[in-house]
Amino acid sequence: MKLDSKIPEGPLAEKWTKHKFNVKLVNPANKRKYDIIVVGTGLAGASAAASFGELGYNVKAFCFQDSPRRAHSIAAQGGINAAKNYQNDGDSVFRLFYDTIKGGDYRSREANVHRLAEVSVNIIDQCVAQGVPFAREYGGLLANRSFGGAQVSRTFYARGQTGQQLLLGAYSALSRQIAQGKVKMYPRTEMLDLVMVDGKARGIVARDLVTGKIESHSAHAVVLATGGYGNVFFLSTNAMGSNCTAAWRAHKKGALFANPCYTQIHPTCIPVSGDHQSKLTLMSESLRNDGRVWVPKEAIKGLTAKEAVSIAEEDRDYYLERRYPSFGNLVPRDVASRNAKYVCDEGRGVGATGLAVFLDFADAIKRDGRDVIEGKYGNLFDMYKQITGDDPYEVPMMIYPAVHYTMGGLWVDYNLMTNVPGLYAAGEANFSDHGANRLGASALMQGLADGYFVLPYTIGDYLAGMPYDQVETDHEAFKEAEDHVKGRIGKLLSINGNKTVDDFHKALGKIMWEYCGMSRTEEGLKKAKGEIQELKKEFWENVKVVGENEELNMSLEKANRVADFLELGELMVDDALNRSESCGGHFREESQTEEGEARRKDDEFSYVAAWEYKGEDQSAELHKEDLEFENVKLTQRSYK
Repeated sequence: MKLDSKIPEGPLAEKWTKHKFNVKLVNPANKRKYDIIVVGTGLAGASAAASFGELGYNVKAFCFQDSPRRAHSIAAQGGINAAKNYQNDGDSVFRLFYDTIKGGDYRSREANVHRLAEVSVNIIDQCVAQGVPFAREYGGLLANRSFGGAQVSRTFYARGQTGQQLLLGAYSALSRQIAQGKVKMYPRTEMLDLVMVDGKARGIVARDLVTGKIESHSAHAVVLATGGYGNVFFLSTNAMGSNCTAAWRAHKKGALFANPCYTQIHPTCIPVSGDHQSKLTLMSESLRNDGRVWVPKEAIKGLTAKEAVSIAEEDRDYYLERRYPSFGNLVPRDVASRNAKYVCDEGRGVGATGLAVFLDFADAIKRDGRDVIEGKYGNLFDMYKQITGDDPYEVPMMIYPAVHYTMGGLWVDYNLMTNVPGLYAAGEANFSDHGANRLGASALMQGLADGYFVLPYTIGDYLAGMPYDQVETDHEAFKEAEDHVKGRIGKLLSINGNKTVDDFHKALGKIMWEYCGMSRTEEGLKKAKGEIQELKKEFWENVKVVGENEELNMSLEKANRVADFLELGELMVDDALNRSESCGGHFREESQTEEGEARRKDDEFSYVAAWEYKGEDQSAELHKEDLEFENVKLTQRSYK
């Protein structure tokens, strides 16, 4: 299979402008004749559905939550990047492009990343017009702060609630289209299969999560904006409902899955406190602007935050500032996470488990005053105190890395269409912009860029060549897909084993974190593959799913999702085994510098790994999209 990325010809800075002129258009009267399905209503999905409705298309939008406002985008805290250069500190579209390419360890497409940097400036204007309450300077101008991987301040924020405020903006635009009848909303509905007719995506099969009813929906194009797959690790910063099912079922219908092993470990999360936990809590990366990361120079077993206050300055190791003097505490996430692991592996970790480091605000409070720090981070400090009982104004926070974001996803071309005609993927559901590691505050940027400014142009290029005819849901392809979904549900309900769905999910999570988490080895990955295969076999023989289908059944919901996680976990391991280099969030211990930094192998691995599903018992087939760099020089990443 030859992968055609459809990257336009011409100079990098002109590609998107020329492409927008060259794409085919659908005239306003004809837009009313086309139906588009959008699955997922986070930032990417809500902005896309609202934009399609505004253009005149008929949209069906699906989410498994009871409201689009509950999409996981709401949990994003720290900010959204844009190359506005309001600070006059040297930022530009090209610098944002360069920082993003470099931050992704040179494993992303130049053309996609430059487009992202270009439209970033429009996103802020769009959101301000919607009433998003970004922080402002005393004179009324929009404020910016720094984030990891950049030496300029380009991150716009609304205290620690940026995701929530941006989602409310997109939700208001979506609600307007719902009220006007251009978008029909299907809440508490989960996509369980993609329907193909004549080789094109023409609809989905979904389950009503309240009644259990299986229904088909047809359209001329399908957009998946269903987020990432971090919950394959069980413990992550993702919402409990976040899953891979929509993307994985599309993969099993022919859509290539790209770079599945690229997982982002976020360095500032509240550490694991026990086996009772079902998720982890993120502490915004913005805290690293004013918080200083440290551990004691000598190991002190069980050191608490209250005891840390009395540790003398000369007995503290501000290890990020020591190792990376240029960027200090604002190194990218993968670098900060690995260094936290290193000091804990040395025995210098703090807290009861020894798997934590301090994030200390004493110097910032002394310098700026408590009121200033409270104005920047007050809600984050309150959240931390409610969860841990410690007051960050008085004692340091304890943090440790945790699974946060996945850079891999469905393979898409420049138009955000997968290799399946008519099937698009947006936001975290696609692989396209972040390479091997995402810079902080770039997820919100990509989601809104895809939904507001890319898909509304590119989907018309496909629809302009489509006939207006509807495919009715009594078509044989829909019946086959429905029968497959019902058969799978029936099988899950009939096993009646001895282990709960969570038992299997936790077991999978432990395997993934141990062998395919912050660092990977060939030996560990091979062991993980065998253990996942055994766990998958046991799942289909011994899982206990209570209840019936024709009712609200959360056990069945979870079983469907965990079955997909088991298959995806195996592909992630295969991808990590194949990529014997280290890059970004993918760290192979066999490929590191003497200083413990990631060592890429550009001659061997400057490509996107796009995997094709070949069947239940067959290995996935690898296809490669070679990455070409004409505007940046491939160098060893350095933040020193």
